[in-house]
Amino acid sequence: MSPLGQACEEYLALRRAMGFKLERPGRRLPDLVAHLEAGGQTTITTRAALEWAMRPAGHPQECADRLSIARGFARYLRALDGTSEVPPADLLPSCRRRPTPHIYSDQDVAALMAATATIHSPFRAATHRTLIGLLAVTGMRIGEAIALDQGDVDLAAGCVSVRAGKWNAARELPLHATTVRALNEYCQLRDGRWPKPKSPAFFVSMRASRLLSGHVREAFRELRRHAALTAMPGGRQPRIHDLRHSYAVATLVDWYRTEADVAARLPRLSSYLGHSAPEATYYYLQATPVLLMAAAERLERIEERS
Repeated sequence: MSPLGQACEEYLALRRAMGFKLERPGRRLPDLVAHLEAGGQTTITTRAALEWAMRPAGHPQECADRLSIARGFARYLRALDGTSEVPPADLLPSCRRRPTPHIYSDQDVAALMAATATIHSPFRAATHRTLIGLLAVTGMRIGEAIALDQGDVDLAAGCVSVRAGKWNAARELPLHATTVRALNEYCQLRDGRWPKPKSPAFFVSMRASRLLSGHVREAFRELRRHAALTAMPGGRQPRIHDLRHSYAVATLVDWYRTEADVAARLPRLSSYLGHSAPEATYYYLQATPVLLMAAAERLERIEERS
């Protein structure tokens, strides 16, 4: 293996040891190394990185993402040998904008869960209905939910242990009594159908194996269609991940309406969602009319008392 290839493997290993999954960089950096070696390069230059990022020509955002991956590796090499050139951040600036999430109302969630009645298999319908309900009331990531094992769900204690969180951070989520009852009903149905499942997964497929993210998203799109949920003007179609945004917004609305100190409680929401700091939680907050009205009413009450 060449020194550049060895450095690439060591860089990926180091970042992964810090908790980064690096799925895309893991696929693309070896290609960058091959491109550099084909050109006789022993380190990264801005010109070579730019050529690689724009080969083949694609969407500007895709090129910017590729150059960003190269930039991270270049910083690592520069710290080692001092000769690597780090491409400027504004060379191919990102044009990505945060898409406006769909904020589900309680009626929307109920419609999605009711739409599971259109699924032919009662067990599969129960699986998706319970999964959607759990995502709606906890704000879990879809990957975290389908990664749950039976041992992660403690119905007696009324909590769920998330072990497969982002950055491999684990956390415990307390559950409402109604959620515990719904999960218990699903457990009885699952265990009755699959007394000896092939997988320790909490949510299982029709083959008694762990659910696949792609299959869950495909089923969700069908449920969304049956529930007649469509995109807002200028927005994109509602996604299953938008349930996480909706949970964050609904939590703030409740806090405003109950006179809670929102600023003081925001770190709690961050911990519950699995974020390392409140700054990451701001990404999930959307200035909906309901949230703005709750904040305005809170301000009016404060002014009346002053």
